[in-house]
Amino acid sequence: MRSEKVEAMREQIISGPIVKTLLLLAYPLIINRLVQVLYNLTDTYWLGKLGRDQLAAPGTAWPLVWFFISIGMGFAMAGFAFVSQYVGAKEYEKANRAAGALYSLMMLFAVGVGLFGVVSAPYLLAFMNVSDTVYPYALSYTRVIFAGIPFSFTLFAFNFLLRAIGDTKTPVKINVGTVLLNLVLDPFFIFGWGPFPELGVTGAAVATMLSNSLGSLIGGYLLFKGRVGIHLSLETLKPDRHFYGRIFRVGIPSSVGSSTTALGFVILARIIFTLGAEFGNADVAFATYSITNRLTNFMFAFSDGISMAMGTMVGQTVGAKLYDRAKTIAERTMLINFTILGAGTLLFIFFRVPIFRFFINDPAIIAESAKVVKYFAASLPFFGIFSAVNNVFQSAGHTKKSMTLGIIRLWGIRLPLSYGLGVLMRDTAGIWLGMGLSNFLGAVIALAWFLRGSWMVRIIEEGASKS
Repeated sequence: MRSEKVEAMREQIISGPIVKTLLLLAYPLIINRLVQVLYNLTDTYWLGKLGRDQLAAPGTAWPLVWFFISIGMGFAMAGFAFVSQYVGAKEYEKANRAAGALYSLMMLFAVGVGLFGVVSAPYLLAFMNVSDTVYPYALSYTRVIFAGIPFSFTLFAFNFLLRAIGDTKTPVKINVGTVLLNLVLDPFFIFGWGPFPELGVTGAAVATMLSNSLGSLIGGYLLFKGRVGIHLSLETLKPDRHFYGRIFRVGIPSSVGSSTTALGFVILARIIFTLGAEFGNADVAFATYSITNRLTNFMFAFSDGISMAMGTMVGQTVGAKLYDRAKTIAERTMLINFTILGAGTLLFIFFRVPIFRFFINDPAIIAESAKVVKYFAASLPFFGIFSAVNNVFQSAGHTKKSMTLGIIRLWGIRLPLSYGLGVLMRDTAGIWLGMGLSNFLGAVIALAWFLRGSWMVRIIEEGASKS
């Protein structure tokens, strides 16, 4: 792995100007997230032309899909922590072995998840209490996405590994290319333009699967040819029980945290469908939730890009035992995130009606969106703080902290409050209020835990604490 490019970036990360380096690493990640959000918005736009039920299908499917993806993402995060800290400690060969172990593990795991998801999709959607009108669209969409999960997993592994060594540009080039391909393919498969079959909602899933597959193959080619900072080979992919054990020790809490978060959003979808049906129209409530998610994801593209760049810097500075610098990096990231999301929230509030009307001109959804602004929108800047702290814990390899923090915010605060306030207020406004309070309270808890400094211990030393 050792190269002049990797070493030069390492030096800038551990000793260069913090904000300048942060932005240098972040801007490709921000572009990547914006392009991905553009795809989600475009997907929503095209499906909105088919109708309310079709528009809700991807929003119904993705909590399920993300539950299983998040399990693999936990191990990807563990691999990221090891690789970035080994680079920070200048142990390049160990970093390369860690990369190979992660990649082979992700390939094996992904095949099992894909098969399970295709078979179990009907039962999972039934558990969510999906309405009869949305169910057939959600089922076909979910099954196609699950079939493509092996490619999604290996593409995630590629992204995490290159970000760990400070290369944020190469993954972005591939991701932008696959997303643009997705954007082009979407209307052709959805509406049957030209020689393409008219697949409706299923067409959106097919376009996503094909695009991710191409990106995964390109990423794998670059890794195995050694054309990026990491060079994988059959030797590095060989099972290493000792190192697998270390990845599992760090990765399992991260996987549990990520998957329970994803499962929590499955439960939240069930709450929205159930209370929405009781207080008015379940499809209106969930369609509003789906559009809101797309819009907030656009705002989070900026803060998430900066948080991910911070993760690379924190991982390498912790690996180099520069703990005070890691803390300063994290604090500046929180301030930047809060400012960005604060500005985005104001735009969201002022332009709510034309934004929602762009996706679907449905008076009921427009009316429901007013509750989003009143009870939820103001909490978004606080999620920027929560997200940054969560990323600090993961990048430092302290995945038990990250797991606990995520469970507290979602299972301890959001789900009970969203359901309880919804029932108490006899209105879907209670759901939005519960979601907003969870962002605020989660940020307070996260910041207090971060300031204790117990995450300032690197994991590449045998026996290091990960609690």
